[in-house]
Amino acid sequence: MIETRKLQTAPGLVFDASVGGAQGAPLVLMLHGFCVSRYYWNNQIPALATAGFYAVAPNQRGYAPEARPDPAAFDNYVVENVVNDALDIVKAAGYGDRRFHLVGHDWGGSLSWIIADRWPERVASLTMLSRPHPAAFSRAMQLDPEQPNRSRHHKELLEPGAGPRLLAENGKWVRDRLARNGVPQAAIDLHLSVIGNPPAMEAALAWYRARGPRHDPIGPTKVPTLFIWGDADDTVGRMSAEGTAEFIAADYTFAALAGVGHYAADQMPEKVNELLLAHLAKHPL
Repeated sequence: MIETRKLQTAPGLVFDASVGGAQGAPLVLMLHGFCVSRYYWNNQIPALATAGFYAVAPNQRGYAPEARPDPAAFDNYVVENVVNDALDIVKAAGYGDRRFHLVGHDWGGSLSWIIADRWPERVASLTMLSRPHPAAFSRAMQLDPEQPNRSRHHKELLEPGAGPRLLAENGKWVRDRLARNGVPQAAIDLHLSVIGNPPAMEAALAWYRARGPRHDPIGPTKVPTLFIWGDADDTVGRMSAEGTAEFIAADYTFAALAGVGHYAADQMPEKVNELLLAHLAKHPL
């Protein structure tokens, strides 16, 4: 069973979160990415609850209406702020400074790499969907002739008028992108119930607009890591996916899913659950 909780953090932001399981059980924090929402984890939360975990999947900064500072002020959406949100949400969920399992996809994956790098003692295990290690991705941008083209949408999302264009015709851009990646129609509708309005979309795009060059590159990850990548992912090529292994200084599992696109948790939930639960069982708190 999935419930909705409002988690108020110390800075005064209120995050809508999907939760499942018994509070006090080992925490699994789940961070979604762009043009989806907390509902991305709907197929994982019940499985985690049944396995004895407490899963918390928030709508992230800007996606949650009560955690939406002005997106025109890009400083509100810099990486430092959204990374801190994650740890604040852990506290708001009642876990203080305790260890937890971390699961991330897309932008949520980017944050998860940073969190695991900065606070490895807090993260019992890391599960990554789609997003390769930043060092592997940076190398692929230089050496893989296909990767810059796969990442071209990043520039498109910075263009003036991107928000209205993505939402035109009842969110056609978002609907088409998710459908191309095998996301079921019901899940698409749920994601658009969160992001399919101008204030939410502008806030989601502010994550891209606020992003600058990283001055503190992430080193080898010291947290046990599971990386799930679909070989039909149109944003992440094989070079960066397979190259991630070189930047993990801990137990590492790489799962390449044939025919799966960017949104594996929506497209192949049973396989994702199988891999995730095995990883968590291998690395208890």
